[in-house]
This record gives sequence, C-alpha cells and structure tokens, in this order.
Amino acid sequence: MQRRHFLGLGAALPLACHLGQGLAAPLQASSPRFLLVFLRGAYDCCNLLVPTHSDFYYQARPTIAIARPGAANGALPLGPDWGLHPALQASLLPLYAQGQACFVPFAGSNDLSRSHFETQDSIELGQPLEGGRSFQSGFMNRLAQLLQQDRQRGTTPMAFTAQLPLCMRGSAQVANMALASVRKSAVDGNRSQVIASMYQGSALDASVREGFAVQSAVQRSVQEEMDQAGRNAISARGFGLVAQRMAHLMRDQFDLGFVDVGGWDTHVNQGGASGNLANRLGELSQGLASFAEAMGPETWRHTVVAVISEFGRTFRENGNRGTDHGHGTAYWFLGGGLSAQAGGKIVGEQIEVSEKALFQNRDYPVLNEYRSVLGGLFARMYGLSEQQVQQIFPASQPGKLQLV
Repeated sequence: MQRRHFLGLGAALPLACHLGQGLAAPLQASSPRFLLVFLRGAYDCCNLLVPTHSDFYYQARPTIAIARPGAANGALPLGPDWGLHPALQASLLPLYAQGQACFVPFAGSNDLSRSHFETQDSIELGQPLEGGRSFQSGFMNRLAQLLQQDRQRGTTPMAFTAQLPLCMRGSAQVANMALASVRKSAVDGNRSQVIASMYQGSALDASVREGFAVQSAVQRSVQEEMDQAGRNAISARGFGLVAQRMAHLMRDQFDLGFVDVGGWDTHVNQGGASGNLANRLGELSQGLASFAEAMGPETWRHTVVAVISEFGRTFRENGNRGTDHGHGTAYWFLGGGLSAQAGGKIVGEQIEVSEKALFQNRDYPVLNEYRSVLGGLFARMYGLSEQQVQQIFPASQPGKLQLV
C-alpha cells in the first residue's frame, strides 16, 4: 500500500498518524489478526447476554429486564439458560449461528476499585495487581514485541485512536489514527424552564427554581461522570461508520489493532429492549458485522475480535432505571476461525445466576480472569509457550479455553 492510498482511505477522517519507519509490506490473508474492542464506561452485560433461566434477574430488574424468548421484544434464545438482546438479531446473531461468535460470561479483572479509570488502566497494563506498575508497558505492546522478535511471524500494530492507548505503550513502534466520532447533543432544559415560569411571582417561585437548579446540577454531575468514563473514545455510532475502513486497513496492512468505544456508563434511563443501551448495542453490533464482512472470508478465518469492558454493572437496577458500577462482565469473541468448542457457544466457567451467587450481594463474580482468557487465546493464535505468555501477562497462567 502506497502512502497516498493509505491517506485516501482516511480522507474524511481527522488523522493523527505516527508511522515510525513507515508502512510495512501488505499482509498475507492467512496471517493471524487480532482486534481488541474496549467498551469504555462498563457496559451492562446482563442485558446483552440475558440470563433467561434466572427468575431473580426479572425480580431484580422490574423495568429494564429483557423479556424471555417468545415474548414481545424478548431475548433471542441461545440455549436453555441464555438469550441475546433483540437489537442484535440482524447483526451478531447470524455470526453466532454460524459459529463465528461466542460469549464468556463472569469475565473481567480482579481489581475491586470500581473506578472506571483505575480499572481501565489496570486491564490495559496487564500487569499483576500486586506490586509496582510500569505505565510505559501495555500488554498489547508486549505482545507486539514478542511477535516482532520472530521474523517469520512479525506484526504491524495499529491503534485506531487519537491518542496512543495505554495497552499499546512500550518499546514496539505502534501507529495510531483518530477515527471519526459522533458527538451527543446537549441536554435540552426548556421543559424545566416552562414549568418554573408557571410559578413565577408565587410563594413557590424561589423553591421551584432552586429545586430545578439542584436537579440540573446533579444531572450535569452524573452526565459528566458518564461522559468522562469514555475517555473521548469513539461512539458506538461512530464505530459503525468507520468499521469498514478499519477492516480494510487490518486486512491489508495492520494485523494487531485496538479501538475503544465510549458511552456505556448507563446510570440513568438505561432502557431495556429499546432505549439508550439498546441503541448503542445495535450500532456496535452492526459495526462488528460490517467489519467481519469487509475483512473478506479468507482473512476473516484468521481474525479474532475480542470485545471487553473494564467491569460489569450492578445486577439490580437502581432508582433511576439504570445500573451502577459493578464487577464481573461478559466478553465477546468473534472470528471466522473460532473453534468448534467455542463458536456459537457460551464458554468459560459459569454458575447459576441467583441472589446467593452475587459478588458482595450486588454484582457478577469474576470466574474467568481476563489475563488468563487472553493469554490462552494468544497462546493458541500464535503458538506461544507458557513462558512467552508470561512475558505478555507476568505472573499469570494461560487459560484452557479453546477459543481458536
């Protein structure tokens, strides 16, 4: 690929490229490719991968639960225990049915801070929770270093972000390119102003205006926290718009990629089968389906996409018809070469979803630790030894999930 062709692919995008010594030679279709999609803000996995077998799920979520399969706008059945959010019917469900997608519930980090930023950093570093940390050594950069030491394998990494993410920092050179994002419009306050004007000049005038002022301040604070959790990541809609361009770049030039998608911190008005979360899930899954198609059948057979988030959300809905910061979540894995043991299945260690199974009586527990899950995947994708996996995730043990 010539430089002018590379720039042409992103002509409509704001670019921030750091290409080191230039673009590498075009890749072979059979070369392994890995894309990490980081959902910043902690998406609600319980309404994506729905525990339809659990009566407790429906008790805990009286207004935002996804109905059981067969009901109007009900979950798409994935077996006797689980269902899929109906917004993914035309996009992710076909990939799942073809054995090209799977889910790992009860996944995540053992970090207990429930802080977006601390847990995002912890996951991107991929280092043990105990002891000191190096913020100049992310796990995907260490993977790139390891692969670049092998001339037969090699790798050309790329971050589809405006700033180089923490997981890509390190001694291996990594290109990065900003992708187009779609900004949300400001919250309209006209309704509160109309109501306040109705009390103007009355004995309640000051109280009503003060009440709306307090409400507005609280809403701004919550919205600001929800926005900051995304760390300026691309929106789900933005991801859908650029997924094909990203696929073309990974198909031809970059075999190790990272992109983050924001907007998943749903404390307020999360919605159920429709609403805020449903819209984002639909846009994200359409983007992923477009990415898979644009990669082409042969290249897709050697590609794995991992979709992760810093943590899950509370199992019970809150008083604002949303969910708060939690612990365990569900990971997605997509690819044309998923193994028969994983493709079209719910995999990993699992327990029955009940009140007594909750971690600290509020969240999913973490039974499938992320370093173990990803370490096992990398071992199988790239033929790495346990010692080599330890270079990527120090003091970890590669998991036994046969994802590929």
